[in-house]
Parts: sequence; C-alpha cells; structure tokens
Amino acid sequence: MPDANDMDLVREYATANSEPAFETLVRRHVSLVYSVALRQVGNPAQAEEITQAVFLILARKAARLRPDTVLAGWLHETARFASASFLRGESRRHRREQEAYVQSKLQESTADPAWEQLAPLLDEAIGQLGKADRNAVVLRFFQNKSAREIADALNVRESAAQKRLNRAVEKLRAWFLKRGVAVSADALSGALSVNSIPSAPAHLAASVMAVSAKGTAVSSSTLTLIKGALKIMAWTKAKTIVAVSVAVIMATGTTTTLVVQHRHHIVPRSSWAFAGYANPESAFQTSSWAISKGDAQAWLASLTPAMQLKARQRAAGDDAKLIGEDDKRDFAKITGYRIIHRQVLSKDEVVLEAYAAGLNQTTKATFQRIGGEWKYAGKPAN
Repeated sequence: MPDANDMDLVREYATANSEPAFETLVRRHVSLVYSVALRQVGNPAQAEEITQAVFLILARKAARLRPDTVLAGWLHETARFASASFLRGESRRHRREQEAYVQSKLQESTADPAWEQLAPLLDEAIGQLGKADRNAVVLRFFQNKSAREIADALNVRESAAQKRLNRAVEKLRAWFLKRGVAVSADALSGALSVNSIPSAPAHLAASVMAVSAKGTAVSSSTLTLIKGALKIMAWTKAKTIVAVSVAVIMATGTTTTLVVQHRHHIVPRSSWAFAGYANPESAFQTSSWAISKGDAQAWLASLTPAMQLKARQRAAGDDAKLIGEDDKRDFAKITGYRIIHRQVLSKDEVVLEAYAAGLNQTTKATFQRIGGEWKYAGKPAN
C-alpha cells in the first residue's frame, strides 16, 4: 500500500472506507498540509487544527474527486482555503497576536533572509498559478518529485513537464518581483527545495486519523472552519461565472458595486520597495514605501492628479511638508501590512483595506486607474 498512487488510495477509501488507505494518504501528505497552514497562521496549534480540517474535507469529498486529480495540488489549495477561513473568523485580538508571532519569527531567524521574505507570500503566489503549473510546483518542491514523476502525474512528456515547471518558477519569480521581493529563478528554486516542507509534529498524523477516519468527535471550531473552507472552495469554482457577469455589467454600463474578499499575507517592512503601479496592491506598496522612506517626490508620483494638487496646496510650496508629520510618525511604527479586503467599485476604481502591524489598526484607501496605472485617490467617502 505505501507504493500505491494517491488516487488509487482515495478510491479505495471512498469505495471500501479503508482506514489503511486513508492513513497512508495522511502520513504521505500531513507535512505538506501542515506547512501551508503554518505559513498562513503562524501558530503551530492553529496549524494543527487546520490540518485536521483539511483531511476531514478530503474524507468528505474523496468519492467526488476526479481520477486525474493531483492530490498534492488539491491539498495545497484546500489548506490555503481552510487557513483563509480560519483567519477570516478570528477576532482582532487574535490577528494582533498572529502579527506579533510572525514578526518575532522574522526577527529570530537570520539563516536565510531570502526565505524570510518569500515565506509569507509563497502560498498565495502558488495559488495565482494555473492548475497545471500549480501542480507541477507542488509536486516538485513540496513532494520532491522528479521531472519523470511530474510528467506521469500531469500525463505529459518529461520534456514538457520540465518546461512547465521552469515557466511556473519564472511566473512565481515575476509575481514576487512585483511585490518588491527580487530573487533569481535558481535562488527561488533552491529556497523552495530547502525550506518549503517543515516536518509536521510527530503526533499530528495520529490525531488526524482519529478525527478523520475513526469518528472521534470534532470540536465546534473545527466544524466552523470546515464550513468556511467549503464555502471558499465553492466560491472559487464559481468565480469564472462571476467574472463574466461583471464583464457584462461593465459592458452594458450598469452601475454596481462588487465586493471581493481578497487576503494577502503580511508584507514585512524589510521587503517594502518600489513596486510600480500595475495594480492597486502594487500601488499601495509603492505609496507606503515612499512614505516610509520620507521620499516626497516618489510619494507624490503615487497619487492621482487631484490628490497631487491637494498635497501641493497643503504643503504651500514647501516640499518638506508634502508628507505630513503624523504620517511619518505613524509609518515609523509600522512593521508590516496585510491587505485584508478588496472592494471593486468599477473597472477603474478599487478600495483596499489594510491591517498595519505595529499600529494594530486598519485603514482604507481608494485607488483609481489613470492612464493604465493605479494611483492613490484618498480615503473612501464612507
């Protein structure tokens, strides 16, 4: 049974309720799921609960998984969704505790500075890849599979699998670069190979088996977590329909407000850099970076023309006053930020809500697309 492939084991569990089959799956993939959860929530005990929830979801959905499913990729996505569900339900106090934990970990470890910048963003970056690219990355770096094994899983030639993996790594590198994390493709591959899968606690597989396959009572918090993760999974399947609907609305000129939940991981202050204006998130980082550096001209360039005029009028011709003292003082306290909500008002206007670690507060900012670039347009009216 240890040599059986994942989907054979899934089918055996689904048809015969085989505990040995499910246990093999758990022991084979528990570290993958735990590592994703730990990067998301930063707390080992919470990561264990999320891991249990993910395997409970697997047990529920085993009979409905397609035969060509790459289970490692499916588990990676499900772990991301379960982690998002957990974080969405946390109180502000718990979020502050998480920020403090993540920051302390970043400060404690200096062995691999590149990984410190990559880790908080890694799973979201992988989540942005297409399904085949995502599966190739997960199989290579989370499961240590060879090109031949990846080719077998994706049902392609070995050369095609290697090309897909290389393209996927390049997409990840470009995604990180837009967020101010510059790393070569070779360095990224090396960091993923070495750091992506910390071992799960020794007791976790047995704990997962107890609640997933043996019927041990599940806590109400875990049930809530599962329900939330399943909702996110259902929404993800429907998002293509939503996108088409929005396009139709925009084309017909109907006025509407589309609210989209959009969670980024914490972006530590040490990784802030000029990120351009390709999207609202990049513009947010560019503006934050400029203020944190006290670079008035760079900050001015991140504003819409209307906001630039207001800033110049407020400064009364003194460039030293373009960035207010209150802003400088507040930004000196911020240790990182996370985008916690994204509200799309139209194709050219977005409101981002961000949590500022260090200040322990949230703020909203409106961004408008001006000539193909997104610029800060002030705080929303309400």
